[in-house]
Amino acid sequence: MDLTGRTALITGGTRGTGLAIAHTLHAHGARVLITGRSRDSGRTALARLGPGDGIALCVADATDRADAERAVDETVERYGHLDIVVNNVGGAPAPTPVTETTDETWHHTLARNLDPVLYTTRHALTHLIPQRFGRVITISSVEGRDPDPGLCAYAAAQHALIGFTRVLAKETGPYGITANCVCPGAVETAPPTGQASHSSHPGRFEHLAGPGLVRHFTDRTATGRLTRPEEVAAAVLLLASRTGSGITGACIPVDGGAT
Repeated sequence: MDLTGRTALITGGTRGTGLAIAHTLHAHGARVLITGRSRDSGRTALARLGPGDGIALCVADATDRADAERAVDETVERYGHLDIVVNNVGGAPAPTPVTETTDETWHHTLARNLDPVLYTTRHALTHLIPQRFGRVITISSVEGRDPDPGLCAYAAAQHALIGFTRVLAKETGPYGITANCVCPGAVETAPPTGQASHSSHPGRFEHLAGPGLVRHFTDRTATGRLTRPEEVAAAVLLLASRTGSGITGACIPVDGGAT
């Protein structure tokens, strides 16, 4: 799974899973540009990735169309071309029943999870299609496969990402482009810490918070633990490589058997 000569753009690559993906792809030969909203956290990420050529930072907010497009352009300007796009921007609100989900939470959650993928991918395709090669890998969630009560907006967004990816795979396959989702479970660098709903909602989040919420996720797995960032990165590496060229339109869970 040698990526020598390939270039990768990783949105949300300054910490957690995104940083692990950047480290893995670069360790296998790719030149990598990561994005993040904070210059300070970006510099910290670059220091953690270590010295050397082929690692760069673009301070950008992928939820903003202009910023997302600028990150694509900077990758091409710096490295001469773009081969691999990893969409890794999103997040979930605190668990809330459908009856208590506000319009603001609904629209914000959908925009936060869906807009970056559209903005980044759409602009990247202006480079990937002419070169007749590309990898688009979107980090989704197990909530797009087996959603929990209390996360209606987030689950809807993750289902949408999977649908978007399957359409993208069919549209771009003739150009040598693959499109896939990786669906992690709860990742140990960013365990769910939001306060649980204490309403009358009888779902699985009732009265769970902190360690209890982590146990909620680990109890569902076959491994009995949270997913590690490097395990998500390994799936991304496969999909980015020549070895994974026959996989497209797929939704690959990396969740310790939870789904």
